[in-house]
Amino acid sequence: MNAKRKKLIYNSVTFGIVILAYVLCSSLYGSMSRSLRGQLIPICCWIVMAVSLNLVVGISGELSLGHAGFMSLGAFSGIVVSGWMLNGFQMENEILRLVIAMAAGGLVAGIFGVLIGIPVLRLRGDYLAIVTLAFGEIIRNVMNCVYASVEGKRLVLGFLNPSLPGKLLLNGPNGAVSVGKIATFGAGFILILVTLTVVLNLINSRTGRAIMATRDNRIAAESVGINVTKYKMIAFVTAAVLAGMAGALYGLNYSTLIPGKFKFDQSINVLVFVVLGGIGNTLGSVISATVLTMLPELLREFSDYRMLVYALLLIAMMLITNTPASRAVLNNVKGMFRRRNLHQTVQATQGTGKEKGGRQP
Repeated sequence: MNAKRKKLIYNSVTFGIVILAYVLCSSLYGSMSRSLRGQLIPICCWIVMAVSLNLVVGISGELSLGHAGFMSLGAFSGIVVSGWMLNGFQMENEILRLVIAMAAGGLVAGIFGVLIGIPVLRLRGDYLAIVTLAFGEIIRNVMNCVYASVEGKRLVLGFLNPSLPGKLLLNGPNGAVSVGKIATFGAGFILILVTLTVVLNLINSRTGRAIMATRDNRIAAESVGINVTKYKMIAFVTAAVLAGMAGALYGLNYSTLIPGKFKFDQSINVLVFVVLGGIGNTLGSVISATVLTMLPELLREFSDYRMLVYALLLIAMMLITNTPASRAVLNNVKGMFRRRNLHQTVQATQGTGKEKGGRQP
């Protein structure tokens, strides 16, 4: 089986699993518990966050710990734009407002991704991780000081100034107020499909191969004329835009949202999704983000011990998926399927040859 066919099968399986999950959840939506229904949109957001971070960590090979900062920018930008459209321009169409808000969240996060990436991506290893972690914390603290309101059709922004004219949308440390819940599960599903399309096409493109070349051997990539900073910037900004769009969807799923929701531990959670699903494995990121987001809710019956059980299960899953013994078992299973497929192919080829030989005089 050639590489092109493998990629096609992998992409088809990834999209197929996502579509099947959406159809299944939609059909069982009425019979789900209220808490589980409330988790559907956040699951979509965390899937997008995991897949986009995997583009930086797994494909580009850079350790970023500030991904929640981009999500925060997208969330509050989307909330402000949605409130501005509703109160300033009387836009009652919730779907249109949601699309505009998600586009605005991705745009703002992408702009900050460029501004941060220009100096940061020249760093490597632990230095890059520390700087991106600091960026996420800076964004959170800055958002505690930002105020926004709508006066007529005018959007008013203020820094450390809570006495703004008009209707208040952002209230500093109190976060977004009077937020309209307009996020839908369908919008989350579409965002996942868009994210997978962008990421998988980027990985399989010439740009993606250049990004992976810079990851595997920076010196060799530079020696053949690849601009390392440029291609790392493409991966970093693409991930930032997708995280911003996920943040807008996430923010518009709640009535209120505070900046403290996007602490550095959220970035660590997304990194756990990536590591557990397999670094560089897009489908693994989708599955791990789904399972680990649902797991605390499924363990709620354990009351005070549920987070302890969650931590123990997480450690067990890490050990199982990353030990040499488990990898050997997985490789043996893959080898069995490969030998079976090869045997079937050989039999089919031999059968075709006999048929052709029988027709000859």
